[in-house]
Amino acid sequence: MGPRSGKGRQFAIGVDYGTNSVRALVVDLKDGREVASKVFNYPSGEAGILLDPKDPNLARQNPADYIAGFYASVRGAVAAARRLPGFKPENVVGIGVDTTGSTPLPVDADGTPLALKPAFRKNLAAQAWLWKDHTGHAEAAEITEKARSHPDGYLLKCGGTYSSEWYWSKLLHCKRTAPKVFAAAASWVELADFVPAFITGNTNPATLPRGICAAGHKAMYHDQWGGLPGTVFLESLDPDLPRVANCYARPALPSDRKAGNLTAETAKKVGLPAGLPVAVGAFDAHMGAVGAGIKPGTLVKIIGTSTCDMLVSPMDGRLADIPGVCGIVPGSIVPGMYGLEAGQSAVGDIFNWFVKQLAPAAYAAKGDAHVNLTRQAEKLKPGESGLVALDWNNGNRTILVDPLLSGLLVGQTLHTNAPEIYRALVEATAFGALTIIKRFEEYGMAVGEVVNCGGIAEKNPFVMQIYADVCNRPMKISRSAQTCALGAAIFGAVVGGAYPDVPAAQQAMTGVKPKVYRPRQPAADVYAELYRIYRQLHDAFGTAGGTSPLPSVMKDLIALRSRVRQEA
Repeated sequence: MGPRSGKGRQFAIGVDYGTNSVRALVVDLKDGREVASKVFNYPSGEAGILLDPKDPNLARQNPADYIAGFYASVRGAVAAARRLPGFKPENVVGIGVDTTGSTPLPVDADGTPLALKPAFRKNLAAQAWLWKDHTGHAEAAEITEKARSHPDGYLLKCGGTYSSEWYWSKLLHCKRTAPKVFAAAASWVELADFVPAFITGNTNPATLPRGICAAGHKAMYHDQWGGLPGTVFLESLDPDLPRVANCYARPALPSDRKAGNLTAETAKKVGLPAGLPVAVGAFDAHMGAVGAGIKPGTLVKIIGTSTCDMLVSPMDGRLADIPGVCGIVPGSIVPGMYGLEAGQSAVGDIFNWFVKQLAPAAYAAKGDAHVNLTRQAEKLKPGESGLVALDWNNGNRTILVDPLLSGLLVGQTLHTNAPEIYRALVEATAFGALTIIKRFEEYGMAVGEVVNCGGIAEKNPFVMQIYADVCNRPMKISRSAQTCALGAAIFGAVVGGAYPDVPAAQQAMTGVKPKVYRPRQPAADVYAELYRIYRQLHDAFGTAGGTSPLPSVMKDLIALRSRVRQEA
């Protein structure tokens, strides 16, 4: 089924805000063909991230990069598309936006980010608090403790544990460590809501549309208790938090709803007609799942520096609350369905860490260290190294939800070599992926197929084959290499009236590649044994009821490291 009739070919634009850059993608609505794209790398900080050498948990971004990035990426993509036959800017029907999250920005009463004002330009607390910022881990633990005993059950829809990556943890940490910034902020706006608000001219934090994706998965928003957590609960954390909640438009909206129309000023800067519909924003993984063709029974894994694992379920039946997941939110992925999110805090980041910090120089001297290590690791048989690792180098997002957990390698000897460790780390991330699948299935969610997308899925057959063997199921790859931007464009197409709903647009615009990674049974059998060992380590070292003192040791080490660095 093609798009509804229009003037010739029709297009939509998806704008994908990643951790290090923003990409704009022009998509043909007939079949999802990607016509043109442009990437803008954030200029601030280290690869776009503002860091603090005294606090490894801190990760912020400059909001000015987001604004400049929209102008540059969209303008560049439109200019590239104009050089192709059949494209006309007036045939663009809508724009969709996805971003990282939870990435909240403190803003003033007009919606201007505090970081853009001279008084706060150099203040790290006034910047955008990137999703991977874990400075609020103590506040997250406090929120979890208080919410667990609350009669409204605020944690039921986010896996039973509140994360340091999420909205309220970051706000509460700011209040306690940078009270002047908190006092100057009229509200805090998720990046996924800020960008559509900025380009449509509705930046008033009290009225700008708030997306259900960010609200439901990160801010404990749910219709079951009337939206955001209640005043009494928020006051129990800090008396000033209700002020933020009161400046939060309701109801939170799915992304098939319009956030507004492109302003004349923005349209002129990017070469598009004024008044184009702009969809309500959502997170990159959620729109990426749409771009990968998610439907009931299809698990979409977005694999990059970290992973997000997404499922949807019809809303015509009761869905169990699932411990350890990152949210069960109506309409957060596909409108009209429950959206479920899980994930791993580090995957590609683990491989990059090993290559950059620990791999012998000889592998880099021969060219690309990743490639050379992969070639050697591929020669090993499952179980040959005698190694098992835990994939917690950046904490654990699912199913333990503990940012203070750290990695572990068991079984090394004086004969252990770099390719063996590299393979063990890849296997560890696959074991983490299987743990997520098993948690979904344990609570009645069928996983009929797995569709993978992202840079690692696209470029690393070695990793994908191990995932197929460990999970003992086929691994498919999304047809699009830019699933997040494609998903955003799909929502742009829907709000622009080209398709009646998201499933209709998906049917025409998404698909999978012919290549499928299938499990090799001898390898799958060995990995089943290794996975049992992994789960023994996982449960002993990572759970409150485990027999290991390691979790408390990890926390003590982190506290000591933080104190020593602050005193330096």
